[in-house]
Amino acid sequence: MSAPPPGRDLLAGKVAVITAAAGTGIGSAVARRCLDEGAQVVVSDHHQRRLAEIRDELAAGYGDRVWAHPCDVTDPDGPDMLVAEAVRRFGRIDAFINNAGLGGTASVLEMTDEDWSRVLDVTLTGTFRGTRAALRQLVTQGHGGSVVNNSSVLGWRAQPGQAHYAAAKAGVMALTRCAALDVAQHGIRVNAVAPSLATHPFLAKVTSEQLLAELASREAFGRAAQPWEVATVIVFLASDYASYMTGEVISVSSQHP
Repeated sequence: MSAPPPGRDLLAGKVAVITAAAGTGIGSAVARRCLDEGAQVVVSDHHQRRLAEIRDELAAGYGDRVWAHPCDVTDPDGPDMLVAEAVRRFGRIDAFINNAGLGGTASVLEMTDEDWSRVLDVTLTGTFRGTRAALRQLVTQGHGGSVVNNSSVLGWRAQPGQAHYAAAKAGVMALTRCAALDVAQHGIRVNAVAPSLATHPFLAKVTSEQLLAELASREAFGRAAQPWEVATVIVFLASDYASYMTGEVISVSSQHP
């Protein structure tokens, strides 16, 4: 498919918060999809200039259903302040999408403690902070809700030079499963997606054309996913259509052995 399907009001009346939503990757695609499905949306990112740009772009089409607030998930208070701002603006939250993540390529032989810690802090600990902040608010509200985390197939599969990223994404999967059980009694759901390969300009900047072509060749469709194709699955998990799903990690992939 070359374009996303039309919205069906899957999130009508709901408030969704998305981290790392600036730019042209999965986060901004999720924001657009949430808006197309009828939600009020809070977009967030640590990069304030890009955040302002995506806010203005979305507001031009969706008006005051869009709000932006900066958030650095490596700041222990960042996600808490983001949730508080979302509640101040829209009165509640219903879905929180943890999209912030950081990659890189380095063999374990050359990987430094700083390399390792930086990727883990953003990708795993940042997701923990966002999950914790969202769940505390959802429990306080007492009306259910959903958290969706962005993991990766590298949480299951091996790829050279990705030990830090793969370990972080495997951690996101485990966090998702355990957090889901912690809040099931409150009717709150916690799930994750695990994309294989989604093409966007930032990925092209940090990954060689040769590797991208090789990874795409492993996909059954012979191409990478478009960010909106991942976003549609995230929105499904955030919606009431996934009301009996929690602790699940859904692969968004056409990759074959």
